[in-house]
Amino acid sequence: MNAKQLRLALLAGGLSISTSLWAAGPTPAMLSNTCSACHGGFGQSVGPSTPTLAGQPAAFISDAMKKFKSGERPGTVMGRIAKGYTDEDFNAMGEFFSKQKFVRYPQVVDAAKVAKGKELHNQGCNICHQENGRQPGVGGVIAGQWLAYLLITGNDFHAKKRPLPKGMDEKFASLSKDDVEALMHFYASQQ
Repeated sequence: MNAKQLRLALLAGGLSISTSLWAAGPTPAMLSNTCSACHGGFGQSVGPSTPTLAGQPAAFISDAMKKFKSGERPGTVMGRIAKGYTDEDFNAMGEFFSKQKFVRYPQVVDAAKVAKGKELHNQGCNICHQENGRQPGVGGVIAGQWLAYLLITGNDFHAKKRPLPKGMDEKFASLSKDDVEALMHFYASQQ
């Protein structure tokens, strides 16, 4: 093989390698980068009305995204964003976020509401939201989520703007708006 043939062979080989790299598709981390503008780097939210995705169960994230896409779960922008992804993308993103560390940031909460919320939690919420909301339960990890986000979600559940997860509807229906607020202060206080 002469020098010209060698150069052509190397060029052809390089082109075939570069096209196979393009065909590989995005990694779970690449797919999840889209979420960082609102949910923070690696899903660790620093925006008070946006939940932390880091450390959430993969199935919880995937299921939430599918519900946003179908319109079953209301959201401000999530329904539009979710339409650009496949179920496989949602599963990959869920796996990625489930492996990230959940970061709890200090928050200002009302001590009296925290105490009342703890009582309410111990009266029935602790069955699913074990370890004061640190275990996923039916709604993911809620201990240490941002208070503003928790209040928005709790009020949406209370006003029936958002469907409650199975098993919560009966218990949640018996709570007053003040009870809901107290519960959310309790969960936000968990460090």
